[in-house]
Amino acid sequence: MLRAMFGEPAREWEGPLLETVQGMDRFIRRMRERGQSAGSEAAAGRKFQIRAEGLLRSLDELEQSRYAAKRFAERVTKPAIGEMSPGERLDYYRHVYYDKNAYIRLFSLLDKLGVLLNDYLALETERMKAHFSYFTVLRNMRLHGLHPPLSEELNGLKDRHEAAFGRLRKRRNLEIHHMNAELQDDLLLVMQGQEGHPHLENIADHMNDLDEGWEMAYRSLTAAFGYMSDRHRPRPS
Repeated sequence: MLRAMFGEPAREWEGPLLETVQGMDRFIRRMRERGQSAGSEAAAGRKFQIRAEGLLRSLDELEQSRYAAKRFAERVTKPAIGEMSPGERLDYYRHVYYDKNAYIRLFSLLDKLGVLLNDYLALETERMKAHFSYFTVLRNMRLHGLHPPLSEELNGLKDRHEAAFGRLRKRRNLEIHHMNAELQDDLLLVMQGQEGHPHLENIADHMNDLDEGWEMAYRSLTAAFGYMSDRHRPRPS
């Protein structure tokens, strides 16, 4: 959808991302079949189908926001807003919009995955924390030895991208709870009693962190949906 802004055709899933989407589609089909049974099994199947479909949409929205953020970032060449032409300044603000959209959606997607895993695998993470995040779910799995193969893979992905996620979390928290994340350098100058126009935040570094977050997200989805689907394979007759 957003690729139309750049005169490009719609994206087609391919490579590792195609594997992710296909795994999610398989789970959705199985839950749809389960939803056609009788009683509580049907209700549970429909519930998990709807949640998985929501995650698939969230994956698509995250990919689009990340793509747009990176494309608009490519158009920003000046180190400070005051040095930009009106057109470049508009591209910078568009970049900021889609960048925020992407990293906020990233944490939202992971938290939705955490809720699905918690319910589907009966992890009872709410006993640790009533309002838990995806990372609380991973900690619960690790501490209590729940579903070791999946826990090891998901926690391994988290550990691999921990530094980038720490920076993304800081930006997300700043944006949601305090102020516009891209204006923190301006505030720092004011607090230090300085004047002038600060340089922009390091856009390239931010995009690298977003790339790491994106990779962790879709690979975590691949692992989670593959594991959940394996738990409901038809038994051989």
